[in-house]
Amino acid sequence: MPFSSCEATIKWQVRAFILVFLVERTVCQIRYSVPEEMRKGSFVGNVAEDLGIDAKRLKSGGSRIVSTESSEYIRLDVDKGILVVGERIDREQLCGQTAPCSLNFEMIMTNPMQLHSVVVEVLDVNDNAPVFHEKEMHLELVESALPGTEILQASATDPDVGINALHGYTLHPTTHFNIKVLSSPNGHKYAQLYLSSALDREKEAKLLLTLTAVDGGEPQRSGTLKIHVTVRDTNDNAPVFTQSIFKASVRENVPKGTLVVTLSATDADEGVNGRVTYHFNRMSSNVAELFDLDENSGDLTVKGLIDYEETTIYEIGVQAKDQGGQSTSTSVIIEVIDVNDNAPVITLTSFSNAIVEDSPTGTTVAIINVKDVDSGKSGKVDCSINSNIPFTIQSSLKNYYTLVTNGVLDRERNPDYNIVFTAVDEGSPALSTNKTVSLRITDVNDNAPVFEQSHYEANIMENNSPGVSVFSVKAHDSDSGQNARVSYLLIDTQFNGNPISTYLSVNAESGAIQTVRSFDYEQIKSLHFLVKGQDGGSPPLCSNTTVKINIQDQNDNPPQVLYPVQTGGSPVAEMVPRSADVSYLVTKVVAVDVDSGQNAWLSYKLQKATDRALFEVGLQNGEIRTIRQVTDKDAVKQRLTVIVEDNGQPSRSATVIVNVAVADSFPEVLSEFTDFTHDKEYNDNLTFYLVLALAVVSFLFITCLVVIISVKIYRWRQSRILYHSNLPVIPYYPPRYSDTLGTGTLQHVYNYEVCRTTDSRKSDCKFGRAGSQNVLIMDPSSTATMQRIQSEKSILDEPDSPQEVGFTFYL
Repeated sequence: MPFSSCEATIKWQVRAFILVFLVERTVCQIRYSVPEEMRKGSFVGNVAEDLGIDAKRLKSGGSRIVSTESSEYIRLDVDKGILVVGERIDREQLCGQTAPCSLNFEMIMTNPMQLHSVVVEVLDVNDNAPVFHEKEMHLELVESALPGTEILQASATDPDVGINALHGYTLHPTTHFNIKVLSSPNGHKYAQLYLSSALDREKEAKLLLTLTAVDGGEPQRSGTLKIHVTVRDTNDNAPVFTQSIFKASVRENVPKGTLVVTLSATDADEGVNGRVTYHFNRMSSNVAELFDLDENSGDLTVKGLIDYEETTIYEIGVQAKDQGGQSTSTSVIIEVIDVNDNAPVITLTSFSNAIVEDSPTGTTVAIINVKDVDSGKSGKVDCSINSNIPFTIQSSLKNYYTLVTNGVLDRERNPDYNIVFTAVDEGSPALSTNKTVSLRITDVNDNAPVFEQSHYEANIMENNSPGVSVFSVKAHDSDSGQNARVSYLLIDTQFNGNPISTYLSVNAESGAIQTVRSFDYEQIKSLHFLVKGQDGGSPPLCSNTTVKINIQDQNDNPPQVLYPVQTGGSPVAEMVPRSADVSYLVTKVVAVDVDSGQNAWLSYKLQKATDRALFEVGLQNGEIRTIRQVTDKDAVKQRLTVIVEDNGQPSRSATVIVNVAVADSFPEVLSEFTDFTHDKEYNDNLTFYLVLALAVVSFLFITCLVVIISVKIYRWRQSRILYHSNLPVIPYYPPRYSDTLGTGTLQHVYNYEVCRTTDSRKSDCKFGRAGSQNVLIMDPSSTATMQRIQSEKSILDEPDSPQEVGFTFYL
């Protein structure tokens, strides 16, 4: 693995060492050192400079110190890119006798994500003086004690370490006593007081000794112990321990009262001088709270809570005294055995609570820190996550794990995940910790709308009103938000040569299909078209569905008579010989109905007849047959009115008039039908239309006169204005008019024709036999207002042939 190191010198005698590791992403380990007891806000190190990045990058990248137990002491100033002291640091409170004392934390940056390990070593200053467990001590010593006899062992404790730790001891006065400075197996120094010259109780019954402990700091600090020595008469045997050093082990968290070790010492003296008691003679105050020593039995038992994570080994000085004043000392070394009493701790260092569903494999979701303060196998942790999810964890740095994607994310199947981190140590029994985080999958537009049906079919009655809603199509999009909003569009196709949009429309929001025009079943039987559903994503996705609309027939067309043909000219008659028998087929009325189904079922009925007893009409086939034998008394002219009716609701009908001639020869029929008259209803209708035509012609004639007079007056006024002015006269013609017949300005020609039939002479309006054509020419430039030119033309035809009267107006 490639690495590089760099070194920076920092004020306040702070030295920084940077070790850069590349593990998937850029990772640096930076080391700084700072003296304890520095003021809050004191400079620790220029992290931006040491990392070789701009201070602005720290701020824009959201740099922060991951919250740990050490993060309260060091603070990151992102504006300046430096580390400063956050809270006053007491090395002794933080680390005790552990050296070196370091604050370990991580600094994380995003965009891109970078993780840097920072170690700040807290340097010791000489802020603590050595302290004895007791300030004064009283000893009794027999005067017969020989020089070199060990009196006691005394030790002082100094929370400082290194050069500032306990350095040595001095004794004053040294007339009869002196000391040896010894070191215990763990390197702790203590003073052994011994008799250097013989005592004489009669000369000095009491002695005061001052034992001073000094450290090696600058300035030097010290602590003193006052030793009061009482000289007694002879007790010439001192207690002797069975072992020079007692060793024992105890598991952490054992209950109170648990026996650790039993101390044993013997005294060769008899009586009171041979009775031995046991006492602590050198130990720190916290050890005195953890252990208890029975002075009579020498049993050393547990009094407090022993925690391996705080201290792994204890050294206790024990003194055995007889009643004659002699004593001896020994050391008890207690090793604490670790048990798996701490579960792993999971800390979420960095976490994104949402991730897009199209994220590639390997996308970082979270960084976690897992720690177990136990030792050995109990401190080894294995981290895992729940199975059957598209995520995995990877180990990046020591105690750090990265959660990354390792599969395809689909929001439509799993919109969110509950990811359970499980940390299990290797202790016996194993302890574990779970931490659950919720991850939301955000949507991308990866699903097209899906219609509820691939094919829709609906019916609508013809002659519908435009804008009628036929039915609605519906599509669903499994995406969310704007990506799931479906709009409906009509795909533009051609139908009967016209765009489909001229027939139908679709509501973009609701999918309702509405008619644009009224449909006619006789022209359009059904409509086929496509509707597109399009979502609101970017880019949008779409799908199509086929729609068929069937036009249903209404009874909106009356029957149409094909035979006999009804004309406005001479009547057509069917001949029936007088010799015709019963059921003689006279003729057949043929009719059709363009509607369909039962609306096109036709029935025939005889509505009126000259002689109803002579003829009948077939209900289904329209055949006109005789009911009885024709006689000489039957009239030659027979008029039958047949009604043809369909089966619709409501029904529609048509009427046809059939003229029947009962005769044996054609001349007889011709003479009779020359004076054949129309019925009064036909004459009345013809008279109405003739009067209406005459009224329209009169109205247009009067309108033309008014317009011509108005134009004439306007031009006269214009000529008067030009006459009284000195301007030249320039003829002007409006652009939409042209000069007709020399001076006219109106280009329109109005023609009106009135037609009459053979028997028009018998109506209320009479016309002459000769036709005439009258031409009226309006010439506003002439002195006469109107000139009438009449030209007549004789029309040679049969006496009863249709005549025409024509009127032509030129304006």
